[in-house]
Amino acid sequence: MAVITSLFTVSQVGIIQTSYAQSTSVQSTGAQIQYDTSYDILSPVRAKNGIVSSEQGLASQVGLDVLKRGGNAVDAAVAVGFALAVVLPHAGNIGGGGFMLIHDAKSGKNIALDFRELAPALAHRDMFLDASGKIIPGNSTSSHLAVGVPGTVAGLDLALRKYGTMSLKDLIAPSIKLAEQGFEVTPHLAQLLEASRNQLGKWESSRAIFFKGDRPLRAGEKLVQKDLSNSLRLIAQQGPKAFYEGSIAQKIVAEMKKHGGMISAEDMKNYQAVERLPVTGNYRGYQVVSMPPPSSGGVHVIQMLNMLEHFPIGKQGLNSAQNIHTLTEVMKLAYADRAEYLGDPDFVKVPMSGLTSKKYADELVQHINPDRATPSTQIKPGKPLPYESDQTTHYSVADKYGNVVATTYTLNLLFGSGIVATGTGITLNNEMDDFSVKAGVPNAFGLVGGEANSVASKKRPLSSMTPTMVLKDGKPFLVTGSPGGSRIITTTLQIILNVIDHQLNPAEASIAPRLHHQWEPDVIRMERGFNADTLEILKQKGHKFSIGRSMGRTQTIKITADGLEAFADPRNPDGRALAY
Repeated sequence: MAVITSLFTVSQVGIIQTSYAQSTSVQSTGAQIQYDTSYDILSPVRAKNGIVSSEQGLASQVGLDVLKRGGNAVDAAVAVGFALAVVLPHAGNIGGGGFMLIHDAKSGKNIALDFRELAPALAHRDMFLDASGKIIPGNSTSSHLAVGVPGTVAGLDLALRKYGTMSLKDLIAPSIKLAEQGFEVTPHLAQLLEASRNQLGKWESSRAIFFKGDRPLRAGEKLVQKDLSNSLRLIAQQGPKAFYEGSIAQKIVAEMKKHGGMISAEDMKNYQAVERLPVTGNYRGYQVVSMPPPSSGGVHVIQMLNMLEHFPIGKQGLNSAQNIHTLTEVMKLAYADRAEYLGDPDFVKVPMSGLTSKKYADELVQHINPDRATPSTQIKPGKPLPYESDQTTHYSVADKYGNVVATTYTLNLLFGSGIVATGTGITLNNEMDDFSVKAGVPNAFGLVGGEANSVASKKRPLSSMTPTMVLKDGKPFLVTGSPGGSRIITTTLQIILNVIDHQLNPAEASIAPRLHHQWEPDVIRMERGFNADTLEILKQKGHKFSIGRSMGRTQTIKITADGLEAFADPRNPDGRALAY
C-alpha cells in the first residue's frame, strides 16, 4: 500500500466501496491465487448521466456544467478544450493542435478529427540544419521556427458544427471569464512554471503573463490573462475566422516576422481540420477504435494488442516479470515499425492495413523469445502486408445520450516553444520538433524517425497522441488517452490491458505502475513501485531498465450496465473527474 498511496491524493480516490461480493480465484502458472473482492480499495467516480475527466478541475467543471444544461459530449468537449487553454497553460491550448475521437450514439458512427499543426509553406527538409548538415541546437524546440500552424480552434469548431448542439459563444463564455478574472496558481502549476523559468523568461510577452517581477508566479498567486480573454472573446463573436484571418492571425504573423519565423498570413488562412476514418481492431471480443495517421498511436496500439492476444496476459499477472517481458518485446517490435513506416498520410503511403493485420502479428510474435530479451540491435522494421488505399493533455467525456469523446491535444514540450504571440495571450507550440529533423537523429522524446516523417511544406508531423475508445457489441465500453510524448502509446495500451485482461476498475487501472520501451534506446523505462524480485528476474532475462519519473496522466471513463465510472490520473494532482 505504501507504493499506491504515494501516487494519489485522497480527494482523487472517490468513495471507498464497502459492498460485499463473492471471492474469486484465478489460475496462474503453478498456483491458484485467491482474490478477496469484498471491497474495492480504490473506487472511480460513478454516475448515471454524464462524466468529464480532465487534467484540471476547473476545466472539468466547465464541461460538467455544459452536460447539466443538456449539451452533449461534443459540446462539453469543446468547452473543456477552450477552458484548458486558460487553466492548463503548459499543455491546454489554442496555439497548438491535436486529435478528437467521437462516438455518435444516434448513428453508431465513430469519427476521427485531425487538427494537428501544419508545417508552414516555407518549411523544408533541412531547415534545422547548419551548412555542414548538423542540427542547430534549440531551433526545432525553442525558436520561432519551431512553431507549426495551430489547429485547435479549427478542430474544436469543426467538431461543434458537425456533431455539437450548442453555440460557440456559449461554450467559450466560461473560459473568457476564467482568463479575465484569473484563477489561483496551484502548487503543481507553480512547479511547472519554475521548471520553465528559462524558457518562458526569454520572451517579454511570456514574462508579462507568467512572471511576477523577475520570477515565475507562485502557488496561491493569481494568473490573470487579459490578452487571452480578448482573443477568446473575438473567437466567440466571430468564430474561427478571427483566429485564422482576423486580428489574432495578424498578431501571430507579426510575431513570426519579428523573430524569423516562417508562418505567413496565407498559412493561417489556409489551415483546415480534417475528418478521417478511425483505425480499428479487435481484442478478445472488444472493438478498439483509435486515431489514424498522422497519429502513430492508434496503429501501434492495435498492432501491439494483436500480438498480445497470443499470450495469457491476465494469467501472467499484472506487472509480473513474465508480463513485463512480454509487453517489452511487443513494444520493441511496434516502435521499430513506427520509425520506418509512419508519417503524414497526405505525403507518404502508410501500410495501415498491414501493420494492424492479425496475420502480420502472427509473424511478429515468432520473433519473441519467452525467456530472453531480444536486443534492439537485432530488431529491424518488419515487412507488413501490402499497402492499402509532451506538453500534451487528454480529456474524456461521456453524456447521458450514449455519446463519448476522447480528445488529446498538445503544445509538444512544456509550455511548447515558451513563446506567447505578443498581444494575443496565446502560447505557441514547438511541434516542428515532432518531425524527423534529420533521419536517424532522436527528437526531444528520444524517438528516431526516417524519411516518412521528414520536414516538408504543409505537412503534418507524426504524433504519438492516442485518444482511444473500446466498444463492446458496438457500444462504448472504455474511453481513455494520455499525454506523455513517446510514452502515450504504451500508457494507453496498459490502461486497456489493465481493464480487459486484469479486470481493474478505472481507478485501479490508472494507479498501477507503468513501463515503456520504444526500441531505441534499448532500455525499459519504469515508474517507481515495481517489485525488487521482479526486477532481478528481468535482469536475468537480459533486460536493462531505468527507474524514473511517472509516465502519463490518463483520463479514463468506463461505461457499464450500471452507469458511468471515471478516474483522473493522480500523477497530476490538479486533475478531476466530475459527474452527475
